[in-house]
Amino acid sequence: MEKLKMQTTNIVDENIKKIGELFPNCLTERLNAEGKPEVAIDFDQLRQELSKDIVEGQEERYQFTWPDKRNAIRLANAPTTDTLRPCREESVDFDNTQNLYIEGDNLQVLKLLRENYLGKVKMIYIDPPYNTGNDFVYNDNFDQDKQEYVHNSGQYDEEGNQLVTNTESNGRFHTDWLNMIYPRLKVAKDLLSDDGVIFISIDDNEVENLRKVCDEIFGSINFASPFIWSLPRGINAGLIARAHEYILCYTKNIFAVGRFNRLSDDVEYSIERCNKKIDSRHPESTIDFPSGIRYEGPDKTLEGEIEGSETIRIIGREVFKNGSLVEPVTLSAGWTMKNMILDWLAGREVYDTKGQKIVEFFFKDNGKLYSKKELNTYSIKSILKDIADTQKARIEIEELFGNQDIFSYPKTVDLPKLFSKLSTNKDSVILDFFSGSATTAHAVMQLNAEDGGNRKFIMVQLPEKTDGNSEARKAGYKNICEIGKERIRRAGKKIKEEHPEAKNLDTGFRVLKLDSSNMQDVYYTPADFNDRDLFEENIKPDRTDEDLLFQTMIELGIELSAKTIKTEIAGKTVWNVSDGYLLACFDEEVNETTITEIAKQHPYYFVMRDSSLANDNVADNFEQIFEHYSKGTIRRIL
Repeated sequence: MEKLKMQTTNIVDENIKKIGELFPNCLTERLNAEGKPEVAIDFDQLRQELSKDIVEGQEERYQFTWPDKRNAIRLANAPTTDTLRPCREESVDFDNTQNLYIEGDNLQVLKLLRENYLGKVKMIYIDPPYNTGNDFVYNDNFDQDKQEYVHNSGQYDEEGNQLVTNTESNGRFHTDWLNMIYPRLKVAKDLLSDDGVIFISIDDNEVENLRKVCDEIFGSINFASPFIWSLPRGINAGLIARAHEYILCYTKNIFAVGRFNRLSDDVEYSIERCNKKIDSRHPESTIDFPSGIRYEGPDKTLEGEIEGSETIRIIGREVFKNGSLVEPVTLSAGWTMKNMILDWLAGREVYDTKGQKIVEFFFKDNGKLYSKKELNTYSIKSILKDIADTQKARIEIEELFGNQDIFSYPKTVDLPKLFSKLSTNKDSVILDFFSGSATTAHAVMQLNAEDGGNRKFIMVQLPEKTDGNSEARKAGYKNICEIGKERIRRAGKKIKEEHPEAKNLDTGFRVLKLDSSNMQDVYYTPADFNDRDLFEENIKPDRTDEDLLFQTMIELGIELSAKTIKTEIAGKTVWNVSDGYLLACFDEEVNETTITEIAKQHPYYFVMRDSSLANDNVADNFEQIFEHYSKGTIRRIL
């Protein structure tokens, strides 16, 4: 059987594959660092394919760059062998919830999520460090080799630090922040669905740099708008009291998004003229209109032609009196909605291509026909005046914890709740990878309770230690993750009490923690070990079967919220994921009876340890058993 790789996809390899599909003549081979042949790109050949005039070398061009940018890109593309280990004791309703709370360095977590949630996230909201000179940035050391980075990412050093204070006196003040944010946004883009949207809170310190970074990653055409969050209290420092923050809004594909959802049940209407200039797309044709159609304007009679760039010929007379057309009339024009008009005149309900109902067709004072349609979508104003400032957020914290100072500078629930209402469907996945106090999780549960939705949240947060003298530490919270998880527990309980009708509301969450691979080094680099080492156990001794299961799910692209059931077949533990999509057995001494019963269930995937089979006879019969009972099952080993 083929071995699982137990590491994330190498994005560079994927990009080389895509280029090869477009320009196969640009593929070549070279020897890698280990002296083995690998596929590479012939850049000279690629240049010839793309253009005769290449911008390269020292030629001046428009670009946005900074020290270590290339390394930041490399960091986003590099694969990881890290894994996510389940933590049942800190979870709520682990076996049934669809929500995730993940602890660890968000860059490594995003890479792992890319294996399972590629193109599946409808909305991302993040509130990253603003780079005020007093906050922290992730200490991504680009001088480390890959192995050192894997061990340090998401972990603490000997002094318990993973974040570093980015002071204004630092000569790399903006550089360090850019090197932190760039790879995370680059990976996050891959998680968004084609109609997905990302909202990023920021202030004046880095808004210009963030805009340039997002223009490069998402494309300037996909920039929707900066929201201006009005903060009446403001910050009375400097020449002008700053009374606003920004939320940058970018889409994955602005043409796929269209417009945002309505914020309330109040119906908005669109009024559109029903004819255009006569041309090949809008050929001239006639429509017979009966009397009684509504009219807006003073009484009048029109004959001949209605002048303008979009000519309408009146065959007969248009007679309007007391707000309606009083005589049948035939009009000849370049109609834009002829079939819809005819259906409406025939008494049928009419909907446009977006599913929006045409309420009526009516005449205006100029004698031209217009449509009135109900809008499913909404154009929100860029100035957010009705979203409360951080004082309300502090009150929300106090209502849950009894102390406003448990978490510094929280965002109000109203902010991510607003963006969720605007941009998501009732079953969307919502991601926040700078989770903080888990405001976004609170907002998702609140919105689901209000509109009956089943949105799922994924929160990602590094377990930053709380200050030893802080109110959070005094209350017993050693790190921010403990605050976030407790907030979700308390908020979920409070929301259920306030909404007893929301009986199926999911307020649980499955806790996963970033860690190094479950596999020993020999698994990844067998050439570096002797024959004796190769026959030793390739799984770390402190790892459980459930740890192995979740790394397998990551490898196979199965959502980390998928239902997992622990069963027993012929005395051996077998894990059933997503109703038999994956069956996995990591026990030792697995015999033919267990293998046969597993094969009879026809799983899509079956995974087991390399050393699981009881003896050589079982190994010899293994493939025959699956060929007989479940030929299509994909079999893999660790």
